[in-house]
Amino acid sequence: MTAYTATVTVRLKRGVLDPEAETTQRALERLGFELSDLRSADRFEVDLEAADADEAADRADEMAERLLANPTIHDYDVAVAER
Repeated sequence: MTAYTATVTVRLKRGVLDPEAETTQRALERLGFELSDLRSADRFEVDLEAADADEAADRADEMAERLLANPTIHDYDVAVAER
C-alpha cells in the first residue's frame, strides 16, 4: 500500500445561488478589483492508503458522492498525489 493525499474540491454548480461568493465579489469590487465572476469552493484533503493512485481516486470519488458533495447542486473534482 502507498500513502496518498486526495484533494476533493466541491463548488456549487453554475446557476445555483452562492451568497458567500456574491458578498466577496462585491467587497473585492469595492476595493478596486474588476471581476467578471467569482465562485466559492470547499477543499477537502484526505490522507489514505491505497494500492495505486487510481484506487485512491476511486475512493475519494466515492467519498464525494456519498458525503462531501450533493450531486444535485455541487460539482466536484478529485486530484491525487503520492505522499
